[in-house]
Amino acid sequence: MRVKDIVAELEGFADPALKEDYDNVGLLVGSSDKEVNGVLITLDVTMEVLDEAIENELDLIVAHHPLIFRGLKNITDRTETGRIILKAIKHDIAIFAGHTNVDSVPEGVSGMMAKKLGLINTSVLSPAKNRLLKLVTYVPANHADKVRDAIFKAGAGTIGNYDSCSYNVSGTGTFRAGENTNPYVGEKGELHFEPEVRIETVLPEFIKNRVVTAMLDAHPYEEVAYDIYQLENEWYGAGLGVIGELEQPVDEIVFLNKLKKVFDVSCIKHTELLDKPVKKIALCGGAGSEFLKDAMRADADIFVTADFKYHQFFDAEKRILIADIGHFESEQFTKELFFEILTKKFSNFAIRLSEVNTNPIKYF
Repeated sequence: MRVKDIVAELEGFADPALKEDYDNVGLLVGSSDKEVNGVLITLDVTMEVLDEAIENELDLIVAHHPLIFRGLKNITDRTETGRIILKAIKHDIAIFAGHTNVDSVPEGVSGMMAKKLGLINTSVLSPAKNRLLKLVTYVPANHADKVRDAIFKAGAGTIGNYDSCSYNVSGTGTFRAGENTNPYVGEKGELHFEPEVRIETVLPEFIKNRVVTAMLDAHPYEEVAYDIYQLENEWYGAGLGVIGELEQPVDEIVFLNKLKKVFDVSCIKHTELLDKPVKKIALCGGAGSEFLKDAMRADADIFVTADFKYHQFFDAEKRILIADIGHFESEQFTKELFFEILTKKFSNFAIRLSEVNTNPIKYF
């Protein structure tokens, strides 16, 4: 087993292209060709976690939070990050991070929160924007099925819970082949009329190259006519946060007590109780205050996230209950998510959850 095999499985679940612009994800330390003896899964990479990996002879650390977040101008023992990197290299330990790309898939960080709370009818809270493209191509009628299938197999054509979505219009294409051509139909120097199908479909931008390559490989023409348009549609196949429902509405205090139990928190910062049942729940793992308005637009009864600042609590305007359960607490189940992904694929491989509690915040 090599590092790149583990990385491919994790990035197959959450493509790196789904990360936020400021983020740093993927293999951060080490060689992708290195043979791996075992994996240690953690939320954060600390010196204690690195020592745990060394002690247990695990040579790949999979973390949620990137060890290298912003640009480094040097790697020395003057900083904790530098000391960890130097020690990891010395012991030939690779380090991988899956961060906001894992936040951005519906089954990711917030999806795990929803799963732990038993929510139903879940969907993305804040769908991705400017991530969709429309592909249009023109195909001889007798090759339309082959080209369409190739495009779908490459990942295009998914809208919500439907796949293989396309729109097809029959028409007539015209072209005249030049002297240096090898036309599939028609003759050089003669204007040709060909019955064609215009195929339209949608795709997320990060699979564009894969889809276009599949289309070109399946298309019979020497020169393929196609167009790609940027769409302004929101894409519910990715985005941040999750909204869902409880099977039955419960009292606010009952739900807050459930949060404390499920997420093992000693205290919850929250806004004024609204004296109404809780049924519709908005969630966002990590710092999610910017999605409060999304939760309010969705008519959520409560928004569960972390890292609200003092003045931001006023923005609830007594219309929604905010519950700040803590950053670490809201993301802790990401470790289980990574574990599930890897053990499903590599069932007979050493994969271990770190026993180090990396939460830097303590409660007195």
